[in-house]
Amino acid sequence: MMPKTLLDLAGAPRHPSPLDRSALILIDHQMEYIEGAVRLSGMAAAVDEMAALLALARAHAVPVFHVLHHGRPGGAAFDPQGPMVAPIPQVAPLPGETVAIKSLPNSFAKTELHQLVQDTGRSELIIAGFATHMCVSATTRAALDLGYRNTVVAKACATRDLPGPDGSLVTAAELHRAELAALADRFAVVVPDRRVWE
Repeated sequence: MMPKTLLDLAGAPRHPSPLDRSALILIDHQMEYIEGAVRLSGMAAAVDEMAALLALARAHAVPVFHVLHHGRPGGAAFDPQGPMVAPIPQVAPLPGETVAIKSLPNSFAKTELHQLVQDTGRSELIIAGFATHMCVSATTRAALDLGYRNTVVAKACATRDLPGPDGSLVTAAELHRAELAALADRFAVVVPDRRVWE
């Protein structure tokens, strides 16, 4: 017998967040993850999916929030004075779309994102971005604490290989799958791609 998630045990709704009640949060869609020091696996496909998701949101007047990470000036990654903090061109903000700058994995920490979303009157979030195990996870978990119902779009996220605590390699595919399973247990509905809304 397949195990049940906590959401299933609670009888929580399993449908994706409706477009007319949601805001789209795109996290750290920046060149650092393509050409910089922290390159992720499967970025070409993930960016394509994110671009399609973004186009869908724009077509349905879903409020879009672009969250970009800035590290320490002169740091090894996400140097705010360097070229790698730039948004990936295919998913760059359009005029009128909100950009929030963060310095921590949780997109709500030390930013105005929560208030900005609240100002739209939307109570559900559609979340995509990078990296799955880090800023997507931290933001989704924090969003639940703030009262949002969340949907994470799996194919519009990506991560990288990591060393395991026992010295073994945890591949990006394993880490991505495990983190999405953890989020789906309690923190979000996880959908494969934007086609669930089409």
